[in-house]
Parts: sequence; C-alpha cells; structure tokens
Amino acid sequence: MLIFEAENVSQSITTVEILKKRVAAVRSMAVTLSATLGATAAALAQQVNDLPGGPAVNQLNFAPAVTKIAEEQHWLHWFMMAICLVIFVIVFGVMFYSIIKHRKSVGHKAQVLSEPIWVELGWTIVPLLIVIGMALPATKVLVAQKDTTNSDLTIKATGMQWKWGYDYIKGEGEGIAFLSTLDNSHRLMSSSGNPPPTDDYLLKVDNPLVVPVDRKVRIITTANDVIHAWMVPAFGVKQDAIPGFVRDTWFRAEKTGDFYGQCAELCGKEHAYMPIHVRVVTAEAYTAWVAEQQKAMAAAAEDPNKVWALGDLVKRGESVYAANCLACHGAQGKGGGAIKALDGSALVVDTDKSRMINVMLNGVAGPAAAMPAWKQLTDTELAAVMTYTKNNWSNQTQRLVQPAEVLAARQ
Repeated sequence: MLIFEAENVSQSITTVEILKKRVAAVRSMAVTLSATLGATAAALAQQVNDLPGGPAVNQLNFAPAVTKIAEEQHWLHWFMMAICLVIFVIVFGVMFYSIIKHRKSVGHKAQVLSEPIWVELGWTIVPLLIVIGMALPATKVLVAQKDTTNSDLTIKATGMQWKWGYDYIKGEGEGIAFLSTLDNSHRLMSSSGNPPPTDDYLLKVDNPLVVPVDRKVRIITTANDVIHAWMVPAFGVKQDAIPGFVRDTWFRAEKTGDFYGQCAELCGKEHAYMPIHVRVVTAEAYTAWVAEQQKAMAAAAEDPNKVWALGDLVKRGESVYAANCLACHGAQGKGGGAIKALDGSALVVDTDKSRMINVMLNGVAGPAAAMPAWKQLTDTELAAVMTYTKNNWSNQTQRLVQPAEVLAARQ
C-alpha cells in the first residue's frame, strides 16, 4: 500500500515538473515571438516613410488638406465628433448615475413618475435643434462641393478596367488626352508576393494628371464598363464614375506637389491596381507641360489608312503591349488564372482577324470581366498590339492587322 502511494506521489511530481517545463517553454516562445514582431515592425517603420500628398505610416487622421473644401470637411468632421462625444457623455453619465445612485441594494424602490409636458417637449425639441445645428454647416459644405461653375479648366476622367483616361476638354490644354496606368514595376512587385518597402507602393502611374495651382479644376466623371470612383483625399474629392452617366466635382489646389488617390468603388479583380496621381504645378510649368504634350500629340498623330510593314508594326506593338497588356498576360504571354494565354491562343493565330479585333474593341463579357474593351486605344495602337501577339512567342504567323481594318470595325 505504501509503495503504491509513493509511486503515485512520484508520478504526480513528475507530471508537475513536465507542466512547469512546458509553461516555461511557451513563455519563452511568446517572448521570442513578441520580440521578433516588434523588431520586424520597427524595421518596416524605418524603411517606409510618409508619402507627401498620399498615405502616412500609422495614419489615423485625414490626409493634410490642400483645398478649402478639404479644410471645411476636416472642420465639419471634428465638429460632428465633438457633438457626438458631448451627447455620449451626457446620456451615459445620467444613465450610470441613475443605475448606481438608485439601485435596489441601497434601499431605493421602483416608483411610477408622472411625465410633465416639459419633459415631452424637451426630448423632442432638443434633438431637433441638435440635428438642425449639424445639418446647416454640412449642407453649406455639400453645396460648395457641387458648385462647379466658373471653372478655369475642365477635365473628363473616364474609369475603365483598370486605369483612368483623361481628356482636357476646356481651358488651357484643350485637346490633350492620355491614359494613366499603374506603373508596371509596381505590378511586378505585387505579383512577387514579397514587395520591398516602397513609399508610393501601388500609387505610381505612367502618366499623372497635371493641373495648375490655384485654378478651379472641374472634373467630369464617367466610365466605360462598371462603376468606378475618382477620389483624392487631399483635395476632399470623391465622385462616382458611372457608365452612361456624367457626374462632376471640382477642386482648387493651393499647393504644388504630387497628390495621390485610388478608385474608391469596388470595380473588379484589378480594383487595387487603379491609382490616381495628380501633379499640381505652377502656372508657368503647366503652360510648358501643355506645349510639350501638344507637340508630342502632333508628332504621334497617325493616319489610320497608312499601310504598315510587318516589322514596323510589331516593333510598335511591343511598346503598346508593355504599357497595357503585360501586367495581366505576362512577358511570355502565358496569362494565369482567369487571364487566358496569348501564346498558342486559337483566337490570336486565327486567320479570321475580325474575331480578335472584335474582342479588342468590345471585350469579353463574363462574371470575371477578364478582358475589358480597349476602344480607348487608337486604331494604330490596336493594330500594332494584335500584330505583335500574332508574331511573338510561338505565334509566328507572319500575319498582320492594318489600322484601317480596326477603323472599319469601329464603324
């Protein structure tokens, strides 16, 4: 009997020691993990800096305002927060005071109270006055946001899967038009799964929108395919871009610099890769930029009836592919996931060129919307990129698409 009890005691002691060792091991792992996470967070914080005109590290407040409208929005936000905080403190203060002061354990008994008319009026009139006090300044700011009259510059921003098209339609620079697409180096960083710390990660574009400082800029928004939204927090601007509709907003930047935003409406699988970059420059710098753009457009103006040689069209198509198609279809034309491969594609090598032209102009309908329409490209650009895919990788067809064929399909 004594031997049996001694064995039980010995086993209990052993079990306790094992448990103590395991607890110590868990604590050690927790300390190590905490230190590792802390070191990692500190390292990342040191490597990534605030982006002027864009997001900041550990940002809690709004982006610094560079327009009067944004300043008023910030004031309105804190004004509403103060009112809500006062109401919260009063309501919960009275509630907890009543619960503690009149609890049953200290001898208070429930009693029926009469409801005088002043109580009824009070809890009706006071909330009404609060709502009016909040609505008046909010309405003033909202009306000011929609006043797009007397603008110095009017620009149409067209959302498309997944980039922005800008057309300067009134004011200095009228006639300038270009596409703004996420820089391909950032797409490659994202695709790597382990992007390096970058201040403007997924915000760098190939062609930023350029506007002059201290000028009223009207932005007209629309879309080619699905609903997008043009948003730049530093300007206090967010306007939906809806297919078949025209909406507008405006801003007047008071500082020069680069300011960033993103499409703020879930628009498909590439929604995260649709940044907005607005560069605000001096009036003199803007005039110089306009002259440069107009000169470049004149040099790039191409006759859609020009007959191209195969080699020249392939070379032109390579640059068009790199700017518009590389991000999805890849350098080797293999695609991936919902993105179909171009290398060896029956559509690409088909002798019937009209099928591919139709896909490029109208896209392919489907729940994934994997192939958007590319009507925004010129006839020459579309002909060039199709010719490039027909004669690259294993698709050595020696066939080409002329711009005139694309022009005919548009009509």
